[in-house]
Amino acid sequence: MRARGQVFQGKRSTPGGLLTSKLFEINWLLLTLVGLVGLVGVVMIYAATDGVWQRGAFQHLTRIALGGVAMLGVAMIDIRIWYRLAYPIYFVGIILLFGVEFFGLSVNGSVRWIDLGVFRFQPSEIMKPAIVLALARYYHDLPDWRVSNVWGLLGALILLIVPMGLIFRQPDLGTTLLLAATGVAIVFLAGISWRVIGLASVFATIAITIFYQFGLKAYQKERILTFLDPSRDPAGASYHITQSKIALGSGGVHGKGFMKGTQRQGEYVPENRTDFIFTVIGEEFGLVGGLMTLGLYMAVIGVCIWLSLQCKEVFSKLMILGLTTTFTLYIFINLGMVMGLAPVVGVPLPLISYGGTVIMAVMGGFGLILSAHLHRGVELPRPG
Repeated sequence: MRARGQVFQGKRSTPGGLLTSKLFEINWLLLTLVGLVGLVGVVMIYAATDGVWQRGAFQHLTRIALGGVAMLGVAMIDIRIWYRLAYPIYFVGIILLFGVEFFGLSVNGSVRWIDLGVFRFQPSEIMKPAIVLALARYYHDLPDWRVSNVWGLLGALILLIVPMGLIFRQPDLGTTLLLAATGVAIVFLAGISWRVIGLASVFATIAITIFYQFGLKAYQKERILTFLDPSRDPAGASYHITQSKIALGSGGVHGKGFMKGTQRQGEYVPENRTDFIFTVIGEEFGLVGGLMTLGLYMAVIGVCIWLSLQCKEVFSKLMILGLTTTFTLYIFINLGMVMGLAPVVGVPLPLISYGGTVIMAVMGGFGLILSAHLHRGVELPRPG
C-alpha cells in the first residue's frame, strides 16, 4: 500500500478534458450497480408500506435519482480539488456536529438531526465520508517513516476521536463504532507495522472493557445483553431480534411472494422500511432473494476494490478503500443486527433502507470513488 512508486498502468483521463469525454470514461458499471441496489430499495419500501406509493417508495426513488445526479457531479470534479477540500469538509462536519449540540432536533430520545425547516439532515452521516477524506489526505501527506511513528498515529487518532466523541454524545453508538472501524481500517491500509497493531490490540481490549463499564448508557448495555441472550426479555428488549428472525425464517428458500409477507402485514417487525427492511426481503423472496441482494452488494464492493487498484496516488487509493470499507460495514452490521448476530444499533441497509441523509452521503461517496478513478492519471502534490 505504501509503495508509492508502483503505478498501475490503466487508461488515463485527461485533466480538464471535455465533459463528454469524462462522461465516456466514467465507470458506468459501478453507477449501474448502485442504481440497481437503489431500485431494490424502492420495490421493498413499496412492499413494506402495503403498496402505498407515497409512504416512502416515491421519496426513495426521488432521492436515488437526485443522488445519481449528485454522484455524477461529484465524479466530474478533479481529484485535486477533493484533495484540497478534504480538511475543509472535515471541519465543516465537525462544526455541524457541534451544531447538533445546540440546535439539534430530538427524535425518539436522541438528538442527531438539524432541522432547517425545508428539510432536516444528520451531520453524523456527512461525517462518514468526511473522515475518510481527512484521513486519506493525512496519510498521503505523511512521510513513510512516520506512518508507524507515535506522532503520526496521534494525528490520525485526533482526527478520528473528535467526531466520535461528538456523535457518541447524541447518543449514536452504531455510527460511533462504524466511524471507529473505518478509521482503524484506513490506518491499517496506510501501512502501519504489525508490532504497532499488536500493541494497539492489547490497548483496545483494555479500553473496550473500561468503556463498557463506564461509557455505555443503561439501554446500550441492555442491547448488548439482549444480543448475548435473546430469550431474557422476549416481549421487551428482545422483541426486535425475535420478530426479525421469525420473519426471515418464515420466508424459507423461495419466499412467500411479493406483497404476501404475513409478518410484514401484521407489522410484527418494527422499522421494517428502515433498519429492518431486510426482513421484508427475506420473508417475501426467501433465501434466494436475500442471496441475490447480497450478491449485488458484493458486486459493488468488488468493482470499488478493482478501481482502487488502478489508482497510483495514496490519497485516491485510501479514499476509495476507506469509502468501500464504510459501505461494507453498513451492510454487515445491518445484516448481523437483523439476523441476531450483532446488537441492535440502528445502522440502515445502504441504498435500500428508507432515509434521506444516508442515501445522499453514500451516493456522494460513490461519486468520490468515481472521481478518483476517472482522474487516476493526475498527480497530487506531496509536501516537502
